[in-house]
Amino acid sequence: MLNFKSFSPLLAPLALASVISLGDVAIDSFVPQWQNTAIAAPQLTDEQKIEVVTKNKGQIGSGDQLRRFFYGDLLPLGVQPGGAGMVVNLYNKANDVTFSYCATYDVVVAVKRGQVAMFPASEVK
Repeated sequence: MLNFKSFSPLLAPLALASVISLGDVAIDSFVPQWQNTAIAAPQLTDEQKIEVVTKNKGQIGSGDQLRRFFYGDLLPLGVQPGGAGMVVNLYNKANDVTFSYCATYDVVVAVKRGQVAMFPASEVK
């Protein structure tokens, strides 16, 4: 015959694991406020993006903001001395704004409305 005494040490941990699993499922399904939820930040308009880049010009990381906000929308207009050697003037056709970008320090050094091929030297230093 089958000896049930050999299975008794296995039944207690199995029963305990089952109770814990079912209890966890019940708590998670009936108490949704404990669940982690992510709330997305509101999207910025193009004008707000331009204001943010303008406010942060000259600060490290402003070039990253420029690329993130206007990815694929920037056309190079020219290169001129400034920044840490040379800066690139990038034009956003959708918003009619030109940004002067220094790749050495990853900063935007100047922002101006319209298509600007060359900024004054005092603005891109």
